[in-house]
Amino acid sequence: MAIEHIEQTTVENFAEQVNGQVLQPGDDGYDEARTVWNAMIDRKPAAIVRCTGAADVMAAVDFARDLDLLLSVKGGGHNVAGRAVCDNGLMIDLGEMNGVRVDPKTQTARVGAGATWGDFDHEAQTFGLATTGGIVSMTGVAGLTLGGGLGHLHRKYGLASDNLRSIDVVTADGELVHASEDENPDLFWGMRGGGGNFGIATSFEFDLHEVGPEVLAGRLLYPYEAAAEVLRFNREFMADAPNEVMCYPAFVQGNPGAGHPEPLHGETLLVLLVTYSDDIAEGREVLRPLREFADPIADTIRPTPYTELQQSADELYQEGHRNYWKSHFYHEVSDEFIETVVDHVDPMPSPFTTVYGNWLSGATAEADLDATAFPHRDKTFLFTISPKWTDPERDDELIEWAQEFHDALTPYAADGVYMNYLERDEDERIREAYGDRYERLVELKNEWDPNNLFQMNQNIEPTV
Repeated sequence: MAIEHIEQTTVENFAEQVNGQVLQPGDDGYDEARTVWNAMIDRKPAAIVRCTGAADVMAAVDFARDLDLLLSVKGGGHNVAGRAVCDNGLMIDLGEMNGVRVDPKTQTARVGAGATWGDFDHEAQTFGLATTGGIVSMTGVAGLTLGGGLGHLHRKYGLASDNLRSIDVVTADGELVHASEDENPDLFWGMRGGGGNFGIATSFEFDLHEVGPEVLAGRLLYPYEAAAEVLRFNREFMADAPNEVMCYPAFVQGNPGAGHPEPLHGETLLVLLVTYSDDIAEGREVLRPLREFADPIADTIRPTPYTELQQSADELYQEGHRNYWKSHFYHEVSDEFIETVVDHVDPMPSPFTTVYGNWLSGATAEADLDATAFPHRDKTFLFTISPKWTDPERDDELIEWAQEFHDALTPYAADGVYMNYLERDEDERIREAYGDRYERLVELKNEWDPNNLFQMNQNIEPTV
């Protein structure tokens, strides 16, 4: 349950059981700890515990369960729905558990649940290693991985969750268990795509791959008037592209912060964010048709530090903006879909708004369909509408813009939705996020969290 106040002596007793800080409203650091990436989220927990290790997490789970408190868990805090923060309950903040230990001999990494992909890449790229890890460096490793985990490398190496070897998990009983293919395999299956429904992941063990330190990457920039033609060519190019190629088509508004020349400021532009994740000379030949098809305003594709690629969208997805996302999967990118996108995307409603697509297939589709709880490997394309703004008075306007755009694309969409992109007003789509895995996930929830202690997520409700 949610409560407005926990007895001070109760909080003090709890604070003695943990190494990390326990914060309450009015304490120094409280507002900073409860703040997440999406500025629309303004929730106020009754207490926040800044855990330093699994023992703190275990104590916090016991505390919340015994007092029947609403419980939320903050890793990177980058989820658009803001599920990391609860009102009038206990928030577990894992931010200090951000260690990354790379073993270059075995090409594996052990990663704390508070680490971001920036933390991860900083350590792994020292050895020329990486794994699939989002497109924004501030994104938390934990949240992205538990929801599946798309990124620049998923067509080559599969989802972030496909690259997991094991997870340490604190259960609803306050116990620490290890989950892998050999130990608690059902839990391991469910947490790779089932989110935070079954326990709190405290650390992850990943397989790493030889990537970088440079990859062939950059942007092709086109005027709005060329958008339909470029999107059609991109569709044909990606249909036969090798797995090493990733290409995100994205609409943005021209702005000085992105280095666009002044005549383009305020204009709707189409960007292809391109990566080739193998031999650079080979990549130049593979990407040649894409680069020579039309006459872009700019072509910045060049050998690029992988860490720079991973940070290339950070400016557009910085903290402090109000965010609202709507997303669909697609089996195909039809001419009608493209026409609808082009009709709705201009003018862009705000300087930092993005509307972008994400090609799946490749290693994502080639993986064992039953190995994890992620159900969308048969999809070809993911398209997301993500307005960003700063003025609260524009909330209704920008949300309505996204919803109308999304509704116009619904006739062309496939079933399902990417769990990590679910908004806070989309509970009716939660079953879609888990697809044909849902019933098995309910059984897992009944086993590991029958009282639904872990409900501040894309929640799978138990039936026991």
